[in-house]
Formats: sequence, C-alpha cells, structure tokens
Amino acid sequence: MTRESPTDDSTAPTGSSTMTDNGEESPAVTDGGTETAGADSVTLDPWGSSTVSDYKKLFDQFGIGTFDEIIEEVPTPHYLMRRGVIFGHRDYRDVATAMRNDDPFAVLSGFMPTGDPHIGHKLVFDEIIWHQQQGGDAYGLIADLEAHSARGLSWDEIDEHARNYILSLLALGFDPEEGNLYRQSTNREVQDLAFELGIEANFSELGAIYDFDGETDVSHMQSVITQMADILYPQVDGPKPTVIPVGPDQDPHVRLARDLAARVQYFGVTEAYASFETGPKEHALVAEAHETLSDRHPDETVRCVDAANHLEGKRESGATDDAATTLDSTVTMLREAGKEPLRPRVRIVDRNATEEAFEALIEAIDSEKRVYDAHIDTFDLTHEEATELAREVAIDHGGYGFRAPTSIYHRFMTGLTGGKMSSSVPASHISLLDDPEDGYDKVKSATTGGRSTAEEQREKGGKADECPVYELYAYLLSGDDDEFATEVYEECVGGERLCGGCKEEAAELMQEFLEEHQEKREEWEAKLDDLDIDFDSARR
Repeated sequence: MTRESPTDDSTAPTGSSTMTDNGEESPAVTDGGTETAGADSVTLDPWGSSTVSDYKKLFDQFGIGTFDEIIEEVPTPHYLMRRGVIFGHRDYRDVATAMRNDDPFAVLSGFMPTGDPHIGHKLVFDEIIWHQQQGGDAYGLIADLEAHSARGLSWDEIDEHARNYILSLLALGFDPEEGNLYRQSTNREVQDLAFELGIEANFSELGAIYDFDGETDVSHMQSVITQMADILYPQVDGPKPTVIPVGPDQDPHVRLARDLAARVQYFGVTEAYASFETGPKEHALVAEAHETLSDRHPDETVRCVDAANHLEGKRESGATDDAATTLDSTVTMLREAGKEPLRPRVRIVDRNATEEAFEALIEAIDSEKRVYDAHIDTFDLTHEEATELAREVAIDHGGYGFRAPTSIYHRFMTGLTGGKMSSSVPASHISLLDDPEDGYDKVKSATTGGRSTAEEQREKGGKADECPVYELYAYLLSGDDDEFATEVYEECVGGERLCGGCKEEAAELMQEFLEEHQEKREEWEAKLDDLDIDFDSARR
C-alpha cells in the first residue's frame, strides 16, 4: 500500500545509445507503460523490483477488473482515468456510487520515505487530491515504520524525507484542513488496530503472500500488519467505501486487507440452499440442481434428496479427481439432509460475535428466519440487506463494521533512460526537488520512441506507445488537456512531430512545472509548523 511502485530502487540496466539523424540519441527499448522485458507477471512484490510484463494478465490471475468497465459511472473522471493510466480496480464501483449519491467515502494512500518524492509519486498525490476534491475524506500517511524496518533507514533520514513528501502533497493541492496527514509511528489508533488485526493473521499466511522466511525480522512482519491497519483506518469511526490508489505491485497488501476486514467482523453473510454448510464448489452444484429442478417442476417443492438424485445422474466419465470428489461430497450432504426442502436463503454466520450481539441480530430480523447454534438463515432479506443489518448490529455492540477496501491501479512510469524508472539512477527519474534546469536537461537527454532518422520518422511515424517522453505528456505535462495529449500522440505517430522538437517542448514544460511546484512548496514550508504532524521523531 505504501507507494514505491512508480519506480524500482534497484539498479536497472539501460540500453546503449548513439546519435541519430533525428537529432537525438537512439532509443533503448522501453515499455511505454505497458510492457517491460524480463518482468515477472505472476509474483507481485511490494518491496522488490517487480514490474508487470503484461497488465492484461492481472485481470485473470489476480481478479483485478478493467477500469474501462466502470469509467462511465465515475463523475468527471480524472485525466489519468480517461487516458488509461489508471487501468484496473477492485470494487471501485462502490466509491463511484458514493460520489454520485453524495454519500461518505474515503481515499488513502501511503508513502515510504526512502528518498525524494518524484514524478512517479505525483501520480498517487494526484489521485488522493482528486478524490478529496470529489468530496472524499482524504488520508495521506508516511509509512515510517515500514521504511525503518524494511529498508533500514535511520529516523533522521526518515524525518527529512517525510517532510519533503508532505510538502509536495500540499503544494499539489491537498487540503490539510479537510484531510488527514499522519505518521504510522505516532498514530496510536492505527497501532491499536494493527494489534487487533494481527490476531487474525499468522506467519504461514504472511510467508505465503510475501515470501517471508525464517530470516525475515519480526518488525518487517509487524509493518505489514500496520499497513493493514492504515488501509482500514478511515473506517474506524464508521464504515464507508474506501479506495486505495496503488501500483499493481502493491496488490498483495490490498488483498490481505480485504481478507482481514472480513475476519474481524462479528458476522459473515453468505448464500445457501439448505441447513448444512457448503464450500464454493459444492454451492455451485447445489445451485444448479435447484435451478434445474425448479424449472422442471415449478409447482413442486424441491427437496435435498431430489437434488442428490439429479446430481448422481450428471456423473461424467473422465471427470477430474477433484470434480468427482466435489460431486461425491455434495451428493452425500444432500442425501443426509433427506427430504429437507432445498430453498434459497441468506445466511448470517457468527464469526466473532458476542452472545449479546448474536441475540440482538436474531431480534433485529423481523421476517422469516431459522436460528441455529452458529448461524441464522433468513428467507426474505437480500444479501445486501442482511449485510447492512449485520454491520449495524455489530457496531452497536462494539464490533467492527468494515467494508472491504477498494482499490485502483495505475501503470508504472518508464524511466527516462528506458526500462524501469529507478530511484538509484538519477537520470531515469525527475525528483520534485530537482533544480528546474536539471529537470529540463533530463528530459532533453531522455530516450524516446523515435525512428533512426528524421526521414524514417516522417515516413513511418514515431512509436509514442514506447516513448518515455510521450508518457510525460500523458501522465503530467498535458494536465487536464486531453486535446493537447491527443495532438502530441497523433502528430508523433503520424510523422509530423520529430523527437528533437518534441523533447524541447516537454523539457520547457517540465521546467515550468518544477518552478511552479517548488514555489508552492516554499509557501507551504512557512505554514508547515501549523499542521498536526510531527517531523522530528523521538525514536532512535
């Protein structure tokens, strides 16, 4: 969840270059924000050097949805959304709905203060600020415990970097009077919540998710649980849709936080067809049997034994061992239930509820229900209604009412030298603290997606999709002006725009941006002491 994803702190090799007739250096191979050679498309490592070789694989492998499918539901979407820089989401529809209905929602992201803030971090700054401007409760946190435990930075170093991150966030438009800024190390509520969440997590799970082993120090593991508390912190005073803007490498944090949000609930809500419990695969078989038999005999009560007979008749030769085992276990459960009616219901399961809370939930369901030792089956409430009722009862009796946090995912920025943007390679990125003239020079020296000669460029057009300089236009320099970003793209691929002039324009715009940004940083520097955040850590 902490934002190191626009760059990679490891040293990445860059392509060799020679001068060309196009007035610039010959381009190294770049990913254009879409593809990086040699990247690992399966393992997402929040602290490592992982990038994504094919963003499309994330949709299938990790259940991330495409942002295109919901963008029309977002009021006045940010230009990063419109241009496909924000490419994926988990359940962001809940946040979009809250925006449209003027309901409460929140946004939170964190920054690990291991170096200077740079243009990659600006993506996340912009996402936080835009959600705040749409009416969301905005949270910006400094992940200083993580920086100390996972990266080994001293507290003096952390203090200096933390100050710089906050100054840039404020200079870009974050409203501290309406928002929340904090450090992990000084937020007792976050630390208390982390302690409670830690009860629901164990070493084996963290090892499987993060590849921790016997050499991983305890503080590093503790920092993970602290991040889970950060993600859920906006809901401590009440449940609300909450979005976490991150790069795809941070998705393991989001998935674990969603799991822990469910585990600490007093109640879980599922759907069922009979009094016994089923797993997802068994549930699917029972559902199919109920639907088929109900359609065949609409005036008759479908009973468990009928469903067992139906499924027995569906045995397939050559079925996998797993499928055959699932079918056998489902048939067994149905036969044991005998003539019990097979009837759809919403089940509210007692996970961590007190006796008083469970009794209160029974009383709160004023429609048809059946009460068991560890769950309640209700036949008239929808899944959504049952979830909301269970949440209300839990909160009234001292429990958590967390909603599963949502997330949006943005593409990695390509380094100016090609390949990965790396904090350890100054020429590959532009710090928000760089002298504006240095920013100009870095853009002028950047590799591009241009052809070998001006003649070839005019004939074939440039490769804007593989160009770090075009990314600067799309991600930053065009601002909210889609027409300008499109014009640069079309002129490039149409052969009208040559790389020398294009880089000169981008370099001038970058210099102007840095000058303006640093002026605003100076304005906030004078007001920083008025903020409720301490930049001088007492830790050693």
